[in-house]
Amino acid sequence: MTHHIAVLAGDYIGPEIMASALAVLQHAAAKYDFDYETTAYPFGGAAIDACGEPLPQATIDGAKAADAILLAAIGGPKWDAAPKRPEAGLLAIRQALQLYANIRPTKVSDAQIDASPIKPEIVAGTDFVIARELTSGAYFGKPRELAADHAIDTMYYSQAEVERIMNTGFQLAMQRKQHVTIVDKSNVLATSKFWRATAERIAKRFPKVSVDYRYIDATTMAIMTAPTAFDVIITANLFGDILSDEAAQITGSIGTIPSMSAGASGPNLYEPIHGSAPDIAGKGIANPIAMIKSVAMMAQYSFQANAMAQAIEAACDAVIAAGITTPDLGGSATNQDVTDAIIARI
Repeated sequence: MTHHIAVLAGDYIGPEIMASALAVLQHAAAKYDFDYETTAYPFGGAAIDACGEPLPQATIDGAKAADAILLAAIGGPKWDAAPKRPEAGLLAIRQALQLYANIRPTKVSDAQIDASPIKPEIVAGTDFVIARELTSGAYFGKPRELAADHAIDTMYYSQAEVERIMNTGFQLAMQRKQHVTIVDKSNVLATSKFWRATAERIAKRFPKVSVDYRYIDATTMAIMTAPTAFDVIITANLFGDILSDEAAQITGSIGTIPSMSAGASGPNLYEPIHGSAPDIAGKGIANPIAMIKSVAMMAQYSFQANAMAQAIEAACDAVIAAGITTPDLGGSATNQDVTDAIIARI
């Protein structure tokens, strides 16, 4: 059976790290007898240049028809004055594919402990996942307005929207350490009071899962001081965006963290959580590991190719342990050096 993968390379370092990921996929697929084909589509700033839109209809159609989607990174100063910024395409593809759940793992392997800004005795053993609601909340709510003397953003959530991300997070916890942390701001926000009430109701369906509740500000501190206390964090779009970037930093570099965006049906989308890094584009020093680990997530969750996924993950960890790292992790290796080393270990 041939697996069809849509490839959205995007902007600045996007094509560089995507090339690395596809090279690793090619070698891993040959070893593990994984049959696939890829089709590239314009997206983000590259699509604006080619088609005038950050998300052309052909890209939507191709993504919907695929079995999985790989996305590198989009955006950058080149399109700051564009009528539609590249980021509008990212929000639009999430809505078009109904990708309501963003799953972002934070795992600190033994090889990464020394690279972490957190003390080894605090960060060792960190392994948690953030389940972030992705298609509602402050980023999508209306009315939205920016005027000279005021601005409006609306944070809206329906019962169905909150229930589905809660179910996703609790089901994920059942496959892990059976612990959920609900993160909100229910001492202030009505939407957070609604989230907490919904969580208390959903939790009754999962009696084996222990649950605790934390405010967003307290959680930002706890991720730095006690990261091993977490298993699965379930939170709203805005809070999840902030927490997952913070969590990535305790691994030593945001350039090592993949993510998965999933919906009720259709293909999942896999991408690194970092941006397009215009300042280092073309220099050959972009860290490809987050993009390569996104391939591993795709192999595991979309295709159940677990052995291949584990081999890619292990190769990434081995390369970091060997000190073959790009400057963001304190090394002097190039993107190609890291890619070749990962392929050699696979």
